Amino acid sequence: MKTAASKARIHFDNILYATDFSPTAQSAIPFVKKIARQFNSNILAFHVKPQLINPMTTTEPATWPALIEAAKVIDKEQRVKLLEEFKEFHADVEIDEGDLRFNLENAIRTHSTDLVIIGTHGRTGVAKIFLGSVAEEIFRTVSCPVLTVGPHCDPAKSNVRKVLFATDFASEAPIVAAYAVYISQEFRAELTMMHVVPEPKPGQFEMWSEVQESTKNRLRHLVPAEAEALCKPDYFVERGEPADRILDLASLRDIDLIVLGARSEEGVPGAATHLGIATAHRVVARANCPVLTVSTENLKQAR
Repeated sequence: MKTAASKARIHFDNILYATDFSPTAQSAIPFVKKIARQFNSNILAFHVKPQLINPMTTTEPATWPALIEAAKVIDKEQRVKLLEEFKEFHADVEIDEGDLRFNLENAIRTHSTDLVIIGTHGRTGVAKIFLGSVAEEIFRTVSCPVLTVGPHCDPAKSNVRKVLFATDFASEAPIVAAYAVYISQEFRAELTMMHVVPEPKPGQFEMWSEVQESTKNRLRHLVPAEAEALCKPDYFVERGEPADRILDLASLRDIDLIVLGARSEEGVPGAATHLGIATAHRVVARANCPVLTVSTENLKQAR
């Protein structure tokens, strides 16, 4: 299906599914399949395990051959399991060893990855990378969009019927909006566009109705005219803390996918005046649906 968003050259030909074989990583599989089926994507099931042998810390060199052989058996079993899981798709499996972030970025570039999908509970393995102490670094460095299936997502609800795009009108907004429009068109999903306005400062007076109308007009300009008939977008302007308002609206409208831009923080991290990495991080951790984060900074660097 040709869509208006195709002008942005958006495509999901190659999907990288990152897994640590935990139950929460498994919870992302229905979403991987749904998207791969919709876009006829190739799938790379990708796993990075800790370094098996470290001469500085691993004792008893005589045991190393046995450890290596045992690891090969486990790798083979995991590879067979993943290939069976994705047997109806064009799928491959790659199991690396060492630093997760380095190997992940290398795989993204080597396989021309358009989208990374990951399931996470926020505590261990791959999940710790996303929702743990280095989550912001991942959002900054991964050079393609990331779909995160958080701890509150229901794997049984993998259909994309309603998409929510939230923006602070930063310079990258048109690019990220194009992803939301493209996905909405491809899935024939309803599109909700929203912006969160900071609470007025003491002594500051503004007509809320005027703020809403002017802001909605800015949101409308992010949707190509030819896409409106298919997406039938609704426009919302809210006040308050961005993550809270995004999650409230997503729950109220039973949203299936949230789309956010993710960029380096400016000023006070998590401030209500922007949708930076801290805000994206909180939405990912608490959302009842997957969250697609797009870092245009990284996309530009990758090109």
